[in-house]
Amino acid sequence: MNWRKSSYSGGNGGSCVEVANLPDGGYAVRDSKRPGGPVLRFAAAEWTLFVQDLKTGP
Repeated sequence: MNWRKSSYSGGNGGSCVEVANLPDGGYAVRDSKRPGGPVLRFAAAEWTLFVQDLKTGP
């Protein structure tokens, strides 16, 4: 998978969340400090709702 960090993440090697596109159109999320650790997987529709909520706020 091609993991990427947010453009808002600093280059200081700190804690970052990384995201990768999945072949089925979904997304995977992991902690950059633990690249071999657990990965959360989201269906495309779930990811879309998540991003919309981030943009609009509570």
